[in-house]
Amino acid sequence: MADAGSKKDPRVPDPARTSQDTTTTQDGDVIIPARQIQQELSIRDKETGGVFPPQSQIPPPPPNGGYGWVCTACVATINAHTWGLNSSYGVFLAHYLENDTFHGATALHYAFVGSLSISCAMLISPVATVCVREIGTKPTLFIGIILETASLICASFASKVWQLFLTQGVLFGLGMGFLFVPSVGIVPQWFTTRRSLANGISAAGSGLGGLLYSLAAGAIIRNISLVWAYRILGILVFVVNIICTLLIKDRNKIIGSRQAPFDLALLKRPEFILLLGYGWFSMLGYVVLIFSLANYANYIGLGASEAAMVSAIFNLGQGAGRPFIGYFSDRTGRINMACATTWMAAVLVFAVWINAKSYGVLLFFTIVGGAVAGTYWATVGPVTAEVVGLADVPSALNLTWLVIALPATFSTPIALQIVAGTGEYIGAQVFTGFMYITGGLCLFFLRGWKIGELAEISRATNNDPDEISRVRTQASGAVSVKSRRVGRKRMLAECYKPGQV
Repeated sequence: MADAGSKKDPRVPDPARTSQDTTTTQDGDVIIPARQIQQELSIRDKETGGVFPPQSQIPPPPPNGGYGWVCTACVATINAHTWGLNSSYGVFLAHYLENDTFHGATALHYAFVGSLSISCAMLISPVATVCVREIGTKPTLFIGIILETASLICASFASKVWQLFLTQGVLFGLGMGFLFVPSVGIVPQWFTTRRSLANGISAAGSGLGGLLYSLAAGAIIRNISLVWAYRILGILVFVVNIICTLLIKDRNKIIGSRQAPFDLALLKRPEFILLLGYGWFSMLGYVVLIFSLANYANYIGLGASEAAMVSAIFNLGQGAGRPFIGYFSDRTGRINMACATTWMAAVLVFAVWINAKSYGVLLFFTIVGGAVAGTYWATVGPVTAEVVGLADVPSALNLTWLVIALPATFSTPIALQIVAGTGEYIGAQVFTGFMYITGGLCLFFLRGWKIGELAEISRATNNDPDEISRVRTQASGAVSVKSRRVGRKRMLAECYKPGQV
């Protein structure tokens, strides 16, 4: 029997095997193929104090379905009762302006209420991530449920605009953040080849919720009262979100998710900066659209009911479009699809919205434009996984949410000030279109980086690029620093080349 003291530690890679399984580039950097994920994770386990599991406990691949579809439905429903409900704010905005609900408040004040809810949801993301790490996903979701419900109930008692800022703005945003941040990363944990489709379905909940609550809120306000609209919505979000929280399951421990609030090292990576730029410029365009269309309907002479319908149809377009974006992302490439649909949103703004002077044309824009205007929300999770790997997704998303908080806060006020200064909507429309163009450019260059990265790994390891891509999104240790650096050098040259990325 072999001496127990001479038994090899299974967590230490075999040097002989390492020399056989790796490939060295001309610059002396080691490219590590997929079959050595276990060895690299073991090394990183030592460096990170045991965050990553040992070789004997390497995470199994996601089931790519199964209970993941239940989680997808739960996340979609949570999105419907957070972002979707928030999208109906345009209906409340129209009511406030038409009836002078809060005396002395201006359109700019009301614009900040809607924007504050989004920015507060983004700003609270690091705290929510720490809560997930310390107390778990479900307790964090329960905190969000309590805050969101309290915000709507308290808003029903608001008599001053500053009270609306605190309730429907800040408190609702905090609740939305505590619900959104823990749930947004769950769907990618359950899927591989269907990841973008599942993410699109979950993101579609925002659009469908916006459709439902835009119509419901308008009907309740007209037939009952504004006060009871808040209270009924508060009761609904409490019951529905409780059910979803009880059913949802994460795989944080299985995949070794770090749940770190920040990893500032990501900010040193140009490809991640491009991802942040995509979010920054997309939000500047998207938030203007989602909160301004109802007001634009009034601007061209449409009534309150038609304005509410415009907002509802825009959300219908989002709900219908996001699953298709996800489905085709898995087949054409996640970055490819995000780039194409972002630019399509810009084309529709310039070609259709600027020329929408009648109810019919505006409805056409809301349904078609809505399908692609919210591309960011359908693609941010899968694209982030492509760039940083699954284990770093929570930290990367936290940085993303913080970055987009600023444009989310000020985009609608900027647009309204442009309209107020010129008396025309054309300036706000051109602003929106150019924001989508710039966001698409960030993705175009990110695409070049990804093609260059995969090409370098394929050249050095003789592995299939598609297989490398799948491994890359499941284990960040499968790709060396060298491949990322080569991708950055080739970014401008490779962005024009064909590739499913």
